[in-house]
Amino acid sequence: MNEKTFSKDAISVLKETSRTFYIPITFLQKELKSTVASAYLVFRAIDEIEDHEELDNNEKYMILMQVSELFKQPFNNENYLRILGPIKDRMPEVTLRLEDWLQTCPKDTLPIVMNAAREMASGMAKWAKANWQIHTREDLDDYTYYVAGLVGVMLSNLWEHCAGIKTDRELAIGYGRGLQAVNILRNEKEDLDKRGVSFVPDNWTRMELFEYADENLAKADEYMKSLHKRSILLFCRLPLALAHKTLTALKEGREKITRAEVEQTVEEVQVK
Repeated sequence: MNEKTFSKDAISVLKETSRTFYIPITFLQKELKSTVASAYLVFRAIDEIEDHEELDNNEKYMILMQVSELFKQPFNNENYLRILGPIKDRMPEVTLRLEDWLQTCPKDTLPIVMNAAREMASGMAKWAKANWQIHTREDLDDYTYYVAGLVGVMLSNLWEHCAGIKTDRELAIGYGRGLQAVNILRNEKEDLDKRGVSFVPDNWTRMELFEYADENLAKADEYMKSLHKRSILLFCRLPLALAHKTLTALKEGREKITRAEVEQTVEEVQVK
């Protein structure tokens, strides 16, 4: 498979797995576009293991910890498939093709993606073992860091490496946490009903969770001020705008924003 064909293939799988991130990734240019697309698919591959309904928490912990170790050296697909072992047939394409997504990442930026993937896999393993029992604000901060905040850090490392843009690490984490907090609010009932999991700290009402989302989205808004390259600004602006609108809809008692609102938002962020 030549590089051009593979790139189209990766983008095709990306489009199938995430409509939300597919569009902003298309705003990026060359090396950054390939790197972020690759990183998203790698993260999604890991997330499918953490989220798999047929695996118990101990299985998830063992698999994710072993996968985390694989990212410390050149990726060995034979070892990876061995780790998946008996669950291999139950995994989606995006997880089975982890090696492909790493191969499509430019060599210059691959270490940044590998390091983030290593940290994410080990963090998800820790929380799977703990059955996602979040009791305090510190627990919530830790969980949202591993599943989203560290993605903000990785992106900031890429902005600096590829475009010379320096950003504040805590604001980058806030950007990721803010998006994740909105997801937690949106999926709160489904997580509880289907997985028996609550990401809400003890004694918090939905109001405190709204405040947590507002606080981190404010950091995300501040983070945006340091981005002066248009393609990167557009990439970050769309998910943030959708998160703000979704949060407003949730506060109004709606479950989510409409497809028309999504399309309007896509148009709005490109004309600013």
